Amino acid sequence: MKQMITRQGTERRDQWIVYNLDQMVPQDHLVRKIDTTIDFSFIYELVEELYSGESGRPAIDPVVLFKIPFIQYIFGIRSM
Repeated sequence: MKQMITRQGTERRDQWIVYNLDQMVPQDHLVRKIDTTIDFSFIYELVEELYSGESGRPAIDPVVLFKIPFIQYIFGIRSM
């Protein structure tokens, strides 16, 4: 006996799940310790002349661009 392929109802489409990342990361996690210990604001001065405030698309925060490979190195993540 063949089963018919049917569409699922729309009741699943209007469900929202809200995640709070602050609640998902344990208080004693290494990432939290790094965030409270290291002041990454020095990066803004180092890259200030490389960013244009008048033209182009909005830039990704340079601190975020630094933290990504930093965290990858610490946790041994070898790819994006």
